[in-house]
Amino acid sequence: MSEAGGELPRAFGPPPARARLRASDEDFRVEELDAFAASGEGEHLLLTVEKRGMNTAFAARALAAWAGVDEPAVGYAGLKDRHAVTRQRFSLHLPGREAPPLDALRVDGLRVISAARHARKLPRGALAGNRFVLVLREVHGDRAAVASRLAEVAARGVPNYFGEQRFGRGGGNVAQALAMFGHVPPGDAAARPRKRLRREERTMLLSAARSELFNRALARRVEADTWDRPLDGEVWMLDGSRSVFGPEPWNEALAARLAAFDIHPTAPLWGLGELRSAGEARALEEAALGADDALALRAGLERAGLRQERRATRLRAQDLAWDWPADDVLALRFSLPPGAYATAVLREIAATAES
Repeated sequence: MSEAGGELPRAFGPPPARARLRASDEDFRVEELDAFAASGEGEHLLLTVEKRGMNTAFAARALAAWAGVDEPAVGYAGLKDRHAVTRQRFSLHLPGREAPPLDALRVDGLRVISAARHARKLPRGALAGNRFVLVLREVHGDRAAVASRLAEVAARGVPNYFGEQRFGRGGGNVAQALAMFGHVPPGDAAARPRKRLRREERTMLLSAARSELFNRALARRVEADTWDRPLDGEVWMLDGSRSVFGPEPWNEALAARLAAFDIHPTAPLWGLGELRSAGEARALEEAALGADDALALRAGLERAGLRQERRATRLRAQDLAWDWPADDVLALRFSLPPGAYATAVLREIAATAES
C-alpha cells in the first residue's frame, strides 16, 4: 500500500532483475533464531517444529489437537509464511502431565525437531530474528548489475517497509480498518463497517492501519533519500532493540554510530501522544500523514488506545551472501531482526512474481 495506491518507492531505483519466487515451498526457507534456551523443567512443552505449506495458526491448531489442549494454551513467537519451509518454536501448556507420543502427531507437512520442558509460555516476539534461504528462479538480468545491487544492499541496508502480508489480499485490510473506524468513502459498499469483529480480526486491522501509516512516512523519506540519513529533529533507535533517544544535535559521534549500524533513523508507529520527532523530521512525518484517509487512520488508532512508538527506517540484511546454482537461478542467504520482512530486501534486488 502507499498513499496513491501505487508501488512504494525503492531506495536504489528499478531492480536489476526479474525472477520467479516460491516456485516451490522449498525455495523460501525461514528458520527462527532462538532468543533463549529451554529451562528444562516447568509446565510448558517447548517444541521446535518444521512445517511445509501451512501457516502458523494452522500448525498451532494441529499441535493443540495433538496435545488435547485448547488453542490459547499454545504459544509462538512469530507468524511464518504458509508457502515456505519454516522452522519455529511453539509452547504447549501441559501442567502435571506428559505430552502424547510424538508419533501420534500425524499431520502432513508438520514434524517435531526437538522437545523440552520450559517454565513459561512462549510470548510473541520472543526470538532473536529469522534466517532466510531464498531461491529465485527464471532470473532475467545482468549478473554484474545484480552483484552491484547486492553489494549496495549489503553496504547501506534497505528501507524497513512492512511487507504486503500485513495488508491482506489486494491491500484490503487498510480499507477494512478505515471502515472499522467509521470512515467509509461514498459509494464504497465493500467498505461498510462490519457489526462485529473477532478480537483477532480487530488486532489485525489495527496492525494494518499502523503499518500503512509507517510505510507512508518511510516512503516520503525514501523519495527524499533520507531513509538512512539524519534529519533535523531526528529520533534514533538503537540497533537490536526498541530503545529510542533524541532529538539531539547532530555530531561526529552520532555520525560514527550511524555508519556502524549502531543506530537508525525512525518513523512513527501511530498512537496516542505527541510525535517525539521535531523540526524537519516532524514536518516530513506530518506532511506524509496529512491526507484525509491517513487522518482517519490516525484518529482510529488513537481511539483504540494505541500509543505513539517508533520503528527504524533502515533494515540491514545481516550476513548477506549469494550464489548462482544455475544460469537463471539465484540463491540468497541472510538474517533479519524480529518484525522485519524478507520482501523488503528482495524488492531492491529483483521484481518477483510468485508461482
